[in-house]
Amino acid sequence: MNRELMNDKRGHPTQLPKEHIDWVVQPLTRFVKVEAAAGVVLLLSTLLALLLANSPLRESFNNLWHVSLGINIGTIAFERSLHEWINDAVMTLFFFLIALELKRELVLGELRNPRLAMLSISAAVGGMLAPALVYLFFQYGEPGQHGWGTVMATDTAFVIGCLALLGSRIPKSLRVFMLSLAVVDDIGAIIVVAVGYGGEINWLSIGFALLGFSVVRLMAFIGIRNMALFFIVGMLIWLAVDASGIHPTVTGVILGLMTPTTKWITDDRLHTIMDCVVAYPPGDHWSGDTFDRKALKTAEAAAREALSPVERLEVILHPWVGFVVMPLFAFANAGISFTGINISSPITMAVFLGFVIGKPVGVFLFSWVAVQLRIAMLPPNLSWRMILGGGMLAGIGFTMALFITNLAYSPAQINEVKLGILSASVFSALLGYLMIRYFSVSTNNAHGEHSS
Repeated sequence: MNRELMNDKRGHPTQLPKEHIDWVVQPLTRFVKVEAAAGVVLLLSTLLALLLANSPLRESFNNLWHVSLGINIGTIAFERSLHEWINDAVMTLFFFLIALELKRELVLGELRNPRLAMLSISAAVGGMLAPALVYLFFQYGEPGQHGWGTVMATDTAFVIGCLALLGSRIPKSLRVFMLSLAVVDDIGAIIVVAVGYGGEINWLSIGFALLGFSVVRLMAFIGIRNMALFFIVGMLIWLAVDASGIHPTVTGVILGLMTPTTKWITDDRLHTIMDCVVAYPPGDHWSGDTFDRKALKTAEAAAREALSPVERLEVILHPWVGFVVMPLFAFANAGISFTGINISSPITMAVFLGFVIGKPVGVFLFSWVAVQLRIAMLPPNLSWRMILGGGMLAGIGFTMALFITNLAYSPAQINEVKLGILSASVFSALLGYLMIRYFSVSTNNAHGEHSS
């Protein structure tokens, strides 16, 4: 950074003071900002789970996830296994973040243009319907028929990780398209979970949940900005939804979509408040309950509230979800014992073909139809070949596919399904990467010949 940017006109430093911990924190912060890093941690967690599940420690590893945790108060018992706590409670944060990202893109981001948004939405719908139809073609009337929702979702972290490996070879519009597709895909998948894999509906609990959502809306309307209060109400809503028979992770999606995108403090007011603080001469008058001290606290609150709640929550949650929630989920769910598994079993092949064939076909076909019908538009620098390659990458269905697997299949079927998910994800990642790399080289060569 230039020295002029680090000091004001009088030569006084404008940066925060450096401490020894900054030498650790700052590189880590830069690392967190790289989206692909979450995919790397997710991959390492998956490999570790596979290693332990096929090692002499496999029995202890499997028993770990069945440990019961909860609260018992008299006759009231609220208990779950560690595996269920991760899948039902911790993953709610994942879906909350997904909903935040979708709302930010639709309101503040690249998808404010309705026709651009419809391209991703159409691709996501095709990427859900076509794989489900391919799966049902092989499993209709068979024991695995109920698992059609497994092949519908796309894993955001792994897809972004693959695109990051391609670097500047690909246009930014492909990244936006794939991120939006994956987010819409995950929203669709959680709706499938709520409708297709929920239990018997308890309408009284749904009534309490709706009351909770109304309270959240009222709190936002009257100007409450304390995140802790919203978190407490959110936990109560989660309990109500959990008791209703609908999968409780739906709570995260709804609360994420309800989060405001408007800022409480405008840029002009922020600058005015900061100017008042800067106007004070240097000295020791910031301590104590003084007017100067109150001005400093006001500036602190103003700087925090200059970001919308959607943006602030994304900044807070993104590292936790990417580096804690998703790796923990993968570690708890990706462990497959390969002993006695037949890779050519009907369920494994149905899952594999649903992802590898259904995803690219559905993404490409629905995108093309939407553009032809003029309800969507193709960005100028995004080719149909890139859409096809992106559709192949969309066959990486890891996180949500494993999530639905635990709801849709019997214990005897789960390992075969997980094998299909993992093999399809690896195949889709490799083929999608190679396709996009080849198409990007071909396009760049064509542009070079044209310009010469």
